Amino acid sequence: MQASDALDRTALVEPLAQIMREAGALALAAIRNPIKSWYKGKGEDSPVSEIDLAVDRLLKERLGRLAPDAGWLSEETEDDPARLGCERLWVVDPIDGTRGLLAGKPDWTISVALVERERPVVAALLAPVTDEMFLAVQGGGATRNGSPMTVARAGTAAGAALLAGAHLAGPPRLLER
Repeated sequence: MQASDALDRTALVEPLAQIMREAGALALAAIRNPIKSWYKGKGEDSPVSEIDLAVDRLLKERLGRLAPDAGWLSEETEDDPARLGCERLWVVDPIDGTRGLLAGKPDWTISVALVERERPVVAALLAPVTDEMFLAVQGGGATRNGSPMTVARAGTAAGAALLAGAHLAGPPRLLER
């Protein structure tokens, strides 16, 4: 039986949304207190906080129940080579934008995707501070707070925007191909 046949992707969306809300509530409660943080590795400029790790633990436990046969790849968990033998894989960034979180800014998210045979099939992104939830399922479209999203049809990059932290992109500017 193929992995995609054994799991109803659409049925994962609502439980995934609930897990994301739980993770968001955990993170929001934690930012009300002083946050312990440090840098990953020696001499790296990549911060991690106790909130990253707490959200990572919650997601690993809850998502593991949702799709028990899926492997795990997270920015905050030591890599387990066993994931390479899995047809399904959870890909997680428990706090995407730790710098923003630590600075007290609202521009951080919790990001999760289920990948089957190297292709994303279900994904969720939650911005807890602004209470925005983006959900997508392969073949089923994407939503923002429950409302369907569509892709704009434009022939050029004029009017498009790219959002990235200044530490990644420098001053804001439009990138074209």
